[in-house]
Amino acid sequence: MLGRRAVTGDWGTSAWSAQRPAVRGWNFHVVDLHLSDRKAFVTGASRGIGLAIARGLALEGAEVSISARNHQGLCAAVDRLGREGLTVHPYVADVTDSRLLEGAIARSAEERGGLDLIVANAGGSRGGGLRASTTEDWMHTMSLNVVHAATAIRSAVPWLSVSGQGAALVIASIGGWKPRSSSSYSVAKAAEIHLAPTLAVELAEERIRVNTLSPGAVIFDGGRWARTRAADPEAHDRFVADNLPGGRFVSLEEIADAACFVLSQRAAGINGAHITVDGAQDRVTDRRVYP
Repeated sequence: MLGRRAVTGDWGTSAWSAQRPAVRGWNFHVVDLHLSDRKAFVTGASRGIGLAIARGLALEGAEVSISARNHQGLCAAVDRLGREGLTVHPYVADVTDSRLLEGAIARSAEERGGLDLIVANAGGSRGGGLRASTTEDWMHTMSLNVVHAATAIRSAVPWLSVSGQGAALVIASIGGWKPRSSSSYSVAKAAEIHLAPTLAVELAEERIRVNTLSPGAVIFDGGRWARTRAADPEAHDRFVADNLPGGRFVSLEEIADAACFVLSQRAAGINGAHITVDGAQDRVTDRRVYP
């Protein structure tokens, strides 16, 4: 995406310029995603993919609210983005508590003067495979993933419907459409993938688009793959060589770039889609099941 301000931080260098060098026979134009002043809410955004998407939206000029269940994590996220000159608005909410999630979204919309974009990123699982997990584990995993996503979108509809450019994005996973994740996690993520086309049809008359994005393996501080690499570098390298055709993981910024585009009016014709950002990754995990 072009037209971003130049920012240098621990994400690497993202120097974007509104000008492109002249090349004979080619005409270059700035790609404006029209996200400036758009109001966005991102769940699970204190770190990792959620924080990267919040950062990407803020870089594009959106007014971004973030939520997470941990107050300290939210404060750290606000400070981290603040060091790059970016402002985000934090809201503490456990997404498995529908009352708290609905309240956070409503407060953000009221305080920001509306809501145009909702990103349901929070997720995870409890328990393992079928025999290692309980009914309560399954219920928690479904609540944390697809139920939270549906609740977030439903709560946002009153504002998205008057936006005229309302868009929702559900962050699923490669585990939702490729085998080898634990059963409850796979099923929850598969449900999220199916949620997008279902809600896209239901909400189309209100001019609200709904899509799903499924990232592949990505490394970030505190994440699962960073711990795996630290614990067994050789096994980690073998997994990369055997299962990542490009020889590397996708980056947080690549996932955020895709998310920003899909949420933007440049993608106005994309609705009910499942978008993968996984570098053509093969196996989901280096273990028998994940997580």
